[in-house]
Amino acid sequence: MKTRTIQITAGNGPIECAWVVAKVLKIVLREASASKLNYTIVNHEKGEENGTVRSANIQLSGDANSLADFMRSWIGTIQWIGQSNYRKNHKRKNWFIGVTEIEDAYELELKDSESKYQAIRSSGPGGQHVNKVSSAIRAIHIPTGIQVVAMDRRSQRQNKKLAKQRLQERVTHQNKENYKTSIKNQWENHQKLERGNPIKTITGSNFKYKKVRKK
Repeated sequence: MKTRTIQITAGNGPIECAWVVAKVLKIVLREASASKLNYTIVNHEKGEENGTVRSANIQLSGDANSLADFMRSWIGTIQWIGQSNYRKNHKRKNWFIGVTEIEDAYELELKDSESKYQAIRSSGPGGQHVNKVSSAIRAIHIPTGIQVVAMDRRSQRQNKKLAKQRLQERVTHQNKENYKTSIKNQWENHQKLERGNPIKTITGSNFKYKKVRKK
């Protein structure tokens, strides 16, 4: 099982580009399912009008080969040739959006090799037994330095299990916050949206496309 994340973006393009993103997003999700890939929309920036999307981040997972083929078929510039739905007299007929790969900022599961557990003496009320027995567990996530302590249970084994759960929650929360920051940083991709050499060209409002380039 492999996981990768893509961003579909209208860049700094006008409302028509945000409309194209919304349409392309539906195609991407449909084709991901057809390729037996699992997907999660992890970020969704709405456009100025109903039915438009400025940017969407989709996390994809599945067979490594199928995922690689899917990524190759979509990463690049998407061109739509059609009349604006918002400006009927507008002369422009070519609209561009981008599909880029972004780095995942968090993992859902902790790696055992990245966690350390220490037995410590419990503190607080509980009498002499609490003070003498090192039943409490401190769990440390080595890459981030995040620490939690579990002393709720009487046995070391139970406290270790509890500490692992708490560490998972803390690390996941922190990494999700980091991921939100990462997503914001990805908006710089909007400034670099390539207008030429599209990987797919879509013509008309029915959004049937032809592939024009595949490496």
